[in-house]
Amino acid sequence: MNNNFLRFLIPLLSGGTTLIGIFPTYISSRYRDSVICFSLAFSAGVMVSVSLFSLLPEAFGYLCFFSFDFCFMITLIFFLLGFLFSFILNHCFSSSRQKDSLYQVGILSIIALVMHNIPEGIMTYFTTSYHLSLGISLSLAIAFHNIPEGIAIAVPIFYSTNSRAKVFWYTFVAGFSEFFGAILAHLFLNHFLNPIVFAILLSITAGIMISLSLMELIPSSLTYGSKLLFLFGLLVGIFTMCICFFIV
Repeated sequence: MNNNFLRFLIPLLSGGTTLIGIFPTYISSRYRDSVICFSLAFSAGVMVSVSLFSLLPEAFGYLCFFSFDFCFMITLIFFLLGFLFSFILNHCFSSSRQKDSLYQVGILSIIALVMHNIPEGIMTYFTTSYHLSLGISLSLAIAFHNIPEGIAIAVPIFYSTNSRAKVFWYTFVAGFSEFFGAILAHLFLNHFLNPIVFAILLSITAGIMISLSLMELIPSSLTYGSKLLFLFGLLVGIFTMCICFFIV
């Protein structure tokens, strides 16, 4: 198969697994609060794990040819900028007419995951271009953790709007952003992308995800269920991502 075709097909299929996260919304509505509590806690566990065990170490790794102090400073600065960006977005939503906090969680999750998926699409595109088998391995890793990330969007959007159409399209946008990243890479970034830019993007995304988890996902989860169910969901999310990292 033509390698030029594969470097677009692979991020498209990998991003498409985000749509699998829609399935928890088909659980009976009588378990609504438990599903929301578990799913949001699960999503928080996933986002914290991805940030701490994948994004930040990868960002640090892209800067490894600099001194340790410089790597740490750049990673921390842009992590904090991502955290601040998410905090400002959260404040803007809270100050708007939209009073549905669950809907707010879903929208912020979309923003965070689009920010996450675009760099992943770029990395998958370039990796597949230069090393096909490595690109396939990378896409499998991404596909595994796109599923729980889809849950972070689908569950709050569905239970705040009761619209399966919105659930599909919002989740689709988050997943499609990975393919969009591949398109950006092909059209504009061949000559401008470098390890420092990747490190910055990953650090900012980690900051957004940690902020979203601490300020939205965890507090919202606790309002819908028991602390025990919240803790269980959080640990399952962390454990799921640890398995994904180990497998791939």
